[in-house]
Amino acid sequence: MGVIKVKNIRVYAYHGCLVEEGKIGSDYRVDVTVKANLSKSAISDNLADTVDYVHLNKIVKEEMAIRSKLLEEVAKRILDRILNEIVIVKFAKVEVSKLNPPIGGNVAMVTIEMSKTRKKLNN
Repeated sequence: MGVIKVKNIRVYAYHGCLVEEGKIGSDYRVDVTVKANLSKSAISDNLADTVDYVHLNKIVKEEMAIRSKLLEEVAKRILDRILNEIVIVKFAKVEVSKLNPPIGGNVAMVTIEMSKTRKKLNN
């Protein structure tokens, strides 16, 4: 088993419960970690045998572009797509951070972290 991490994907998006957040938007940071069997790609040196981090980045950017009130909903969509679209991924974790959130204080970021494990198929 191996781990692939894509850290600090920067996105400008319009999530939040406040009407203003939907109009003004804000900066977000997304970190993705996936676990998969990387032994085949370590031998083959073939992109088709591993998790393409360009694909992970594309999923994050597309899902972050869809407005949600809660970051939990965005994180769930990202996790679902990773497991649906990249079959060798066995486990995925996503952290969605709103930078400089409008919560009335000097706060660097608020982060939602969620993970999901692929269900084993019964034969």
